[in-house]
Amino acid sequence: MEQQKTPEASVTVAILSDTHGVLHPQIEALVRDCDIAIHAGDIFHGDILDRLQPKSGRVIAVAGNNDHEGVWPEHQHERVRALPAVARLDLPGGTVEVEHGHVHDWKQPSHDDLRAAHPEARVIVYGHTHRKVIDDYRLPWVINPGAAGDTRTHGGPSCMVLHAGPQLWRIDSYRFAEPWSARRQPVVTAA
Repeated sequence: MEQQKTPEASVTVAILSDTHGVLHPQIEALVRDCDIAIHAGDIFHGDILDRLQPKSGRVIAVAGNNDHEGVWPEHQHERVRALPAVARLDLPGGTVEVEHGHVHDWKQPSHDDLRAAHPEARVIVYGHTHRKVIDDYRLPWVINPGAAGDTRTHGGPSCMVLHAGPQLWRIDSYRFAEPWSARRQPVVTAA
């Protein structure tokens, strides 16, 4: 499991998932205004991660069920193999655990299973379903930012921003209109 630390000050974390090779431009812009970015899997292409440019330059990403050599371009096979299944991010006031979620039930990952797998977390981030969820009725919170690309967005590409301070944490949720001008133009790079 990958572990990252941050200093004890309030930080903003852009949270996205399920880009499937396409990143909505407003989400890309929102990431630039945050301190850190999290991608919860089904990335499809390393250039998506390169386009995530938070203020600190720190991007935490995990492998989704579609992040494997059969999907990623051949020249990026080493990069996709390096993606962890689970990542941990220490923030002021607690930790965030990130995984794609598909191992906790293929159709709809179980929040009880996710909480049992990550009991010390303050927030658990997963993707896979492409549906936005904020389950903050008990700790740890379980959130899914929805799809940040153009595949099964259920109302438009979406993401979240976590504001994490030593005491208070808050999640802002965003959804953007579709279609947009870059729709169906996935990232392509030369080999």
